[in-house]
This record gives sequence, structure tokens and C-alpha cells, in this order.
Amino acid sequence: MRSAEGRIYSDQIMSNVIPVILSGGAGTRLWPLSREMYPKQLLSLTGEQTMLQDTALRLAAIAGAIPPIVVCNEAHRFTVAEQIHAQGIQPSAILLEPSGRNTAPAVALAALKALKIDPNATLVVAPADHVIRDAGKFQQAAEVAVALAQGDKLVTFGIVAHAPETGYGYIRRGEGAGPAYPVAQFIEKPPLDLALQYVASGDYYWNSGMFVFKASRYLSELSSLAPDILAACTAAFQAAKTDLDFVRIDKAEFTKCRSESIDYAVMEKTQDALVLPLDVGWSDVGSWSSLFDVLPADEEGNVLQGDVMVHDTHDCYVHSTSRLVATVGMQDHIIVETKDAILVAPKDRVQDVKDLVAKIKKSGRTESALHREVFRPWGSYDSIDNGERFQVKRLSVKPGGVLSLQMHHHRAEHWIVVQGAARITRNDEVFLLAENESTYIPVGATHRIENPGKVPLHIIEVQSGSYLGEDDIVRFEDNYGRKGTNT
Repeated sequence: MRSAEGRIYSDQIMSNVIPVILSGGAGTRLWPLSREMYPKQLLSLTGEQTMLQDTALRLAAIAGAIPPIVVCNEAHRFTVAEQIHAQGIQPSAILLEPSGRNTAPAVALAALKALKIDPNATLVVAPADHVIRDAGKFQQAAEVAVALAQGDKLVTFGIVAHAPETGYGYIRRGEGAGPAYPVAQFIEKPPLDLALQYVASGDYYWNSGMFVFKASRYLSELSSLAPDILAACTAAFQAAKTDLDFVRIDKAEFTKCRSESIDYAVMEKTQDALVLPLDVGWSDVGSWSSLFDVLPADEEGNVLQGDVMVHDTHDCYVHSTSRLVATVGMQDHIIVETKDAILVAPKDRVQDVKDLVAKIKKSGRTESALHREVFRPWGSYDSIDNGERFQVKRLSVKPGGVLSLQMHHHRAEHWIVVQGAARITRNDEVFLLAENESTYIPVGATHRIENPGKVPLHIIEVQSGSYLGEDDIVRFEDNYGRKGTNT
């Protein structure tokens, strides 16, 4: 080890370091940008890259790191894979959780996979939706944590608290000489008076939700402290199936597992937990106000993104995605516009956005889960108009993208190519459609769209019929493992 400040020689790392990226969660507090089917980790909120991409690159730079294991929701699998591949990273594995069971089971699955890669592997576990401003300093701290973990310790990062945040859990450190300290106590989100005491004492850190330990050591502790979780995860992992680039964890076995965090299942009970202080400009971006805090503001204290014009507006976050948003006389507000929803809220009420999303979901509306533009492995579609017995969409198909060979029982479709060229299958016909050309797909006809070119293909699709739901699809062939009836 070089010094107590957090630097070690990379040759001290004696086993493979495998980053584990946890890409679960719905991120409802950042609605309407973050939604159930396209959560915040898949969005570019603080820079050009998405939060998932930032996390993958940050972990890849840790000494000794090999490609990561990613644990994600099945519904996000294609976007997760595409975003990581776009950074030149080929994951060691992408594990698909059939349902959310919190962090203890998710990391157990990753540890079981890691042992197949290297029986001595050390895991660096990090959520995909955190901001870390000083990546270099984080990597130095991670190398210290790896060295401690190779001494059979279970290390968590404690964020140096600069303010009495009531939205974070806290970790109280025990006696020690550093750089890491025994964990004395995990504490749930405190009221303001206690948070003030914690920050003043200097013995408390924000709970980061990031961990470093040997895969074998974690599973050993889980075997002692939560054997039912380990048993369920082992059965689900052993029954998993490989599908394209993904490992599908067995649903029947995994749903038997109880939902539990690492903190409750292991870290609060083990005798070998250490907390390593970390001061790197960290945020979990858990609300609009916390996102506001990590972005640069103008001279009026505003954070403005997209097509925005303001007058007599101060200390506001204003975000536009599709049209001009103009404000007059606003103070301390969050205003977020998307193609299908607008949020306006005082900054001190943004924690209530989660309750609003629950109300939207309960009402049966789709805006809690889906954007108007929906992403698919072949590209995306944007529902630009609809009415009685008709719907208009804009399809964007990536170069080489291929939609499934499919049919509909209740709707016909008209396709007009506005950019690129399409290869069309319609029953027994296969033909090319150039820009400004169109075709018609009758009800019940087998059909497919392909983009054989090197530029994106854009098609205006007009659907007409008695039922226009997305579940009226029967797939006969599919390049992305979605054969059958759509769900």
C-alpha cells in the first residue's frame, strides 16, 4: 500500500476485480424524465453520457478491473446492453432479474456468476444511477477498499457529510486508526435535528450503497446471516438460461426469495464490516432538487436545459425536451417538460413527486411507465397522433435493425418512408421502399420492416382498425428473443 490517503500499487491486487453494476429501480422521483420503462440510470442527466455509461467507465478504470457484471430488469435489457457496448465495454455478463428483490439477492446473483469467472474475484458493487464528480479520487479509494477486501473484510463507502441531509441513511464509524473504520451502526433516514448532530460530530457518513468484498466472502456471510436468500438465489442461478447476450435468472425460483437490502441482510450483522470515508462529489440524484444541486447554475441561480427562456426567474430548474418553455416571475421551482407530460413543483416539495406518480399509475394512465417515444432493440417509435380507430407513429429503425416478422388481428397499417430505405416483407413478397414511397399492410398480413442501409430509417406509420393496442402482435420470427405474442 502506498499511503493512508487512498492510493495502492496495482500489483497489490491479487485477484480479478469485477465491477458489479446494479441497474434496477424505477427512479420515480425524477418523473416525467425518468419512468418505469426508461429509468434515470438510462438518461443523460448530468452530461453527454448516461448515468449507466458514466458508472461503467468509472469502474472500468479501477486497477485490476475486468469487464463488469450488470444486473438489470428484463424490460431494460436491450437499452442497457446497447449503452454499455457504445462505450467499448463487453460485459462479463448481463443478469436479468425477473422481478425486483432489492440489493442482497441482486448481489448474490452477481457473486455466483463471479465465482464462475474467478473463484478469488473481488467485487466492487455500485448502483448505476449515482453521480461522482472526482472519478480519479474514487478509483484510488476503490483500490484501498479492494486491498482491505482481500483481507476478508466487507467494505462500504461512507460519504463525508457536508450538510444535514434527511434523505440519506447514515453510517456511524467505530474506533480505529483509518483509513477505514469498523462499522458501529447503520441508521435510517433521520429527522433534521439528528442529522445536524451527526454532521457536527464527524463520526457519521452518508450511506452510499456501494460495497467492496470478495464474492466468496459475501456468499459465506449470506450463508450464515440470510441462508434463505442464498438458497433461493442459488436455485434461481443454477436454473438460469442464456438468451443472446443475457443470462435469464429463473423466475419461479427467484420469486421465492424475500426482498432485502445488503445493509439489513449482511452489513448490519457481520463482524467484519468496514466503512471507508469518501469525499468525491457524490450524489444519488434521488430528487429534482438533488439534480439541481449537482449541475452548474447561471448568474440568476437557474439551471436551464433545452429550449428555455426565462424572465425574472431565480434559483429554478427548467428542462425542456420538445418545445419552448418560458417562465416569468418564478422562484425556487422545478419545471420539466416532455412530449407527453409537464411537471411544475416547488423545490421543497419534490419528494412528493413519488406520490404523484403513484396516483398517475393508480388512475390507469401509462405516463408513469412509458414515454411517448418508446425504445426497442431495433430503434424506437413515437406516437405522434391518435383518435377514434386510428393512430399515427414515427418509426426510427437503426442501420441493420430488423423488426420481428409479425401480424395483427385487428389493425391495418400504411407505411410512408421519409428517410432512408426499407426492405419490406408482406406475406410472400419482399421488396425495397425508397424515400417518398409507401405501402399498405392489410389486417392479418404477415409483415416485417428492415433497414439494410447505413443511415437511420424513418417511417410514418398510420394504423387503422377496431383495436390498436400494443398487445395485438403475434411474432413468428424475432432477432431479439421475443417470439410469440407481445406482452
